[in-house]
Parts: sequence; C-alpha cells; structure tokens
Amino acid sequence: MSIEVGSKLQGKVTGITNFGAFVELPEGSTGLVHISEVADTYVKDINEFLKVGDQVEVKVMNVEKDGKIGLSIKKAKDRPAKNSGRPRQGKNHDRNSQENFEQKMARFLKDSEDRLASLKRNTESKRGGRGARRG
Repeated sequence: MSIEVGSKLQGKVTGITNFGAFVELPEGSTGLVHISEVADTYVKDINEFLKVGDQVEVKVMNVEKDGKIGLSIKKAKDRPAKNSGRPRQGKNHDRNSQENFEQKMARFLKDSEDRLASLKRNTESKRGGRGARRG
C-alpha cells in the first residue's frame, strides 16, 4: 500500500517537537503533523493534545519529492458538512457566544489600556518630559 495524498491512515506518534509531531505510518515511513494541523482549536502546547506512543488517525496532505510527508489529524476527522460558508444570523445565533465575545472584548480593551498607560508612564519618565517626577 503506497502513501497517497488524501488517504487516511493509522499511525503512531514517535516524536514531539515545538512545531509538530512525527508519526510513524504503515510500511515504516514517517510523516510530520504540523502543530496547526493537530486540532480545530489553537494549539499553544502540543503536549496537551499528543503523547509519544499515541495511536492517531491522519490524513496525508502532501508528499514531497524528497520523501517528506505532510499529515493532518484535524482533517482526518469526519465532520458534518458546513452550511455554505454563511454566518449564522437572527434567533439561531447562540447568545452565549455573543456574551463570550463581549467579555473577551472588554478584557482586551482593559488590558490594552493598562499596557498603554504603563508604556506611556515608562517612556515619559525616561525622557524627562511631561509628568516626570524629579526629586
């Protein structure tokens, strides 16, 4: 069985790096699952999702001429078809996700204002400009 682009295979995680995981495929070949192809959510630390020795299902994304094999775990999962790419509107929109967005935006604005104030305070005191304390 040769490895072809688009095929789904079972493999074993043999190594983990900060940029992805190496997966041993059937016939002894090894491919790389880039960190962006591990899960549908943002992956900051791949160790939270995979461990050496895990059995995973992967989809072959590309096979380079030099033998490198690009793999994806998130694209190997069977998901229901998405709705024609249009965002949800009206009553069907989940109210919790709106609240979560509002909370996230408020937190972002507060953090941004705090950082800006801190930056302003530090640069003005170093320049000896307005508001600098002399003593």
